[in-house]
Amino acid sequence: TNNLLAPENRAIKRALDMVIGAVGLVLTIPIMLIAALLVKLADRGPVLYFQDRAGLDGRRIAVPKIRTMRGGRVTRVGRILRATGLDEIPQFINILSGEMSAVGPRPLTESDVQRLEWTGAEFDFRWEARPGLTGLAQLDGPDSPQAALDLDRTYTRQWYPWLDCRLIALSFAVNVFGKARVRKLARQVNGRVAR
Repeated sequence: TNNLLAPENRAIKRALDMVIGAVGLVLTIPIMLIAALLVKLADRGPVLYFQDRAGLDGRRIAVPKIRTMRGGRVTRVGRILRATGLDEIPQFINILSGEMSAVGPRPLTESDVQRLEWTGAEFDFRWEARPGLTGLAQLDGPDSPQAALDLDRTYTRQWYPWLDCRLIALSFAVNVFGKARVRKLARQVNGRVAR
């Protein structure tokens, strides 16, 4: 079965997450140090900030990001970090701890969950999967909450290990080329998954 929520697939995915999390953390430590230095030099404020998000089974998790704003405005360094997704690389720690997955539905704030009204039984599939650092919906940039939900549903029902590997590769491409250039390729991958 390709259902991500099947017990045998959960075990495979967790093992894959441990490998991706460890390799990702090792590879991005130099980038995190450079980003931290640039953030500190720009305004001497804290490097990281934490957001409360809904994790597995709706439990609250603290998601770290490299700070990209000051006084309600995105900084110059922050624009680069956001455009490349590098502000999210501290989340490899959440992957290793088991709070997140490398690939999965976007972790939402509690206010997002309430605003979207994603609280009934039909949305349970979304909370039975660990939220991801990246995912079909994050890479595609859907134009509506329903489109994002459909991509999350497709991911959980049609999961296979190579899909995670492809999406991770696309995410690293975002870090190098930026989100806008990679989204077109991500949509092609999504179209093949949905068929």
